[in-house]
Amino acid sequence: MAKGLQGCLCTMLLLLCAMQELGCWAMHTVGQGPGEPGDPALLAGGRVKRGWVWNQFFVVEEYTGTEPLYVGKIHSDSDEGDGSIKYTISGEGAGTIFLIDEITGDIHATERLDREQKTFYTLRAQARDRQTDQLLEPESEFIIKVQDINDSEPRFLEGPYIGSVAELSPVGTSVMQVMASDADDPTYGSSARVVYSVLEGEQHFTVDSKTGVIRTAVADLDRETQDRYEVVIRATDMAGQLGGLSGSTTVTIVVTDVNDNPPRFPQKMYQFSIVETAPVGTAIGRVKAEDSDVGENTDMTYQVKDEEGVEMFKVTTDSNTQEAVITVQKPLDYESKKVHTVVVEALNKFVDPRFVDLGTFRDQTIVRVSVLDVDEPPEFRPPSNLLEVQEDAHVGSVVGVVTALDPDTANHPVRYAIDRSTDAERIFDIDAKTGAIVTGKVLDRETAGWHNITVLAMEADNHSQVSRASLRIRILDVNDNPPELATPYEAAVCEDAKPGQLIQTISVVDRDEPQSGHRFYFTLAPEATNNHHFSLLDIQDNTAAVHTQRVGFNRQEQDVYLLPILVVDSGPPALSSTGTLTIRVCGCDSTGAIQSCNSTAYVVSATLSPGALIALLVCVLILVVLVLLILTLKRHHKSHLTSEEDEDMRDNVIKYNDEGGGEQDTEAYDMSALRSLYDFSEIKAGDGGGGPGEGAPGRNPSSELHALPQWVQSPDLDFSVFRDYICRKVEQADEDLSVPPYDSFQTYAFEGSDSPVPSLSSINTWSSGSEQDFSYLGAWGPRFRQLAALYAGRRGGEDSEES
Repeated sequence: MAKGLQGCLCTMLLLLCAMQELGCWAMHTVGQGPGEPGDPALLAGGRVKRGWVWNQFFVVEEYTGTEPLYVGKIHSDSDEGDGSIKYTISGEGAGTIFLIDEITGDIHATERLDREQKTFYTLRAQARDRQTDQLLEPESEFIIKVQDINDSEPRFLEGPYIGSVAELSPVGTSVMQVMASDADDPTYGSSARVVYSVLEGEQHFTVDSKTGVIRTAVADLDRETQDRYEVVIRATDMAGQLGGLSGSTTVTIVVTDVNDNPPRFPQKMYQFSIVETAPVGTAIGRVKAEDSDVGENTDMTYQVKDEEGVEMFKVTTDSNTQEAVITVQKPLDYESKKVHTVVVEALNKFVDPRFVDLGTFRDQTIVRVSVLDVDEPPEFRPPSNLLEVQEDAHVGSVVGVVTALDPDTANHPVRYAIDRSTDAERIFDIDAKTGAIVTGKVLDRETAGWHNITVLAMEADNHSQVSRASLRIRILDVNDNPPELATPYEAAVCEDAKPGQLIQTISVVDRDEPQSGHRFYFTLAPEATNNHHFSLLDIQDNTAAVHTQRVGFNRQEQDVYLLPILVVDSGPPALSSTGTLTIRVCGCDSTGAIQSCNSTAYVVSATLSPGALIALLVCVLILVVLVLLILTLKRHHKSHLTSEEDEDMRDNVIKYNDEGGGEQDTEAYDMSALRSLYDFSEIKAGDGGGGPGEGAPGRNPSSELHALPQWVQSPDLDFSVFRDYICRKVEQADEDLSVPPYDSFQTYAFEGSDSPVPSLSSINTWSSGSEQDFSYLGAWGPRFRQLAALYAGRRGGEDSEES
């Protein structure tokens, strides 16, 4: 410890000497104004040069004394010590942090300073004459530096720290780097020199003292044992010497996984059971191998190792749960084998070659599958589905026998039936006990050569257990149809034909299909033995040729020849038929082309030329147009008659919506239009009992009354015409819903409160018994004179009729 103290003292002495050497310097400034000290003119006159004299200023941070801390002195070389010079300072902290003695120039610090907050202060000094306040020295700038002490501990500013390292990593594997910072002055002493060390976790990790790199200290880090470590790292300044400050941080180190653990089945044997009727693909169960690793290191695949298991079962891997799913690959049979043993192996997908020496990364287990017995339907044996029967087999003949057995241990008896939806005509029957299929109707291969039926087999005491088998029954052919000519042959021969000329090649058809193929023989029928006109040649390929045997034919003598031909098949048994060839004698040109025959089939073509078709279509079109025109004219004539009978009264309504010219204007409107439909008889002037124009010179009373609305009812008018017309129109409107309502009914119930006269309505004046007096109309002035004359005349006529 003495050696340590001695070293510290030596270091401090060296620092003080260096400070003295750096601070002992003189600074001279020359004023810029005339007459000031330092002026060149004054210097030329022999005056002495003046200037500031001081050392560099330092102040120690974190001073805790009670008295102001002495910083230093500023001094002018012109100061003679008589107090005539006044010293002042200005700038950062002047007057607050730093105070100056005006007489001596001593500067003191009055506050506690912190170099980490501010490292130096810049101030300016002045020297003035105390009496005149005149500058004796020019203003000069100086700096007070804050001297550092070790008062800041190292800090980890980038925490919290989280690192990772793979398990089983070798010693010295770099994990991560930590770094601490010290706010002290790195250029002064060792206050900012930091070294690192491990406080906790040193048994597993180390740290580089200078760089702060954390490394593994052991090679057996095992994630499965411990997957996380909390390591405390300490940083100490003063290069770790005594008295240095320190700070610490906690580093979380996560151990990542590697595939160092093989899969292991928790059990060495698993047992499952499944019914024997389970369909292929049914899942039997699941097994899972455990793996202590995590992530993709736990991914594994499963497989069946034994031959029996590979044949009967299939193993797949569930990618989500990493389980082995065991499914049925072939149908199971309790009666054949009740228990199956399957060896299932699990192995990792991704194997790290670095850890192969740790062992095989796979494991096996045994799975026992018990097959459960169920009541199964009968099974058909053998499964052949083709039967054959001759078409001439008698009803009740046995076609074949189907056999079905109950696969269960009980071996129940089996009953058989035919699914009638596949044999609706009941062509076949089956013996319910023996399974013998027999014919139920006469067979005909030419009608149906194949039959597809479904046979049902069921337990005798449990008909719900049903099996189905599809059978194909082929009807074998027998020769039961004679051959026939392929078509009703008709041939033509020219009148000038020569002997040996080919007339027709004939062929035959046979509905039978013998296994060895058809072979037909052609001869002339016995009734044609006396024929000397034509000959028949069998070509030996199931066809025959007809040739002429004479020179020339005469249509006048005979125009048609009928040649009977006998056709025989090869059997067995051999069947035959006779067909007739019709030969017509025709006239031919020099090239042998037929020109005319007695049959229209050889004269006129059955098809019409395009021109004839167009002409026929034009005629049909003209006829259609004429018919439509006639119908249109008839309909138009009928509608014209109807419109004359049922003329719409709306067309004869004349609306007057302006005021007339008074009684002098009798020609403004032709009122005869209102009477054109009603055939009014001419009303005489005297019939009305005097009109409004009586006594007027130059007026014709009859024409004047004709031009005005006549309200006098004529005795010979028959209003039944109007009544019938209106009733007919109402009926038509009621029946036809598409006609808009032409009639309208309006009610005028309010005349106004300022009308000086009563209503002018003449609705009630048509009744013969009206007692209304219209004499007051005469008092309304000359505009109503004619109206008063009309109504007065009507009133007088009624009185005369009553008398």
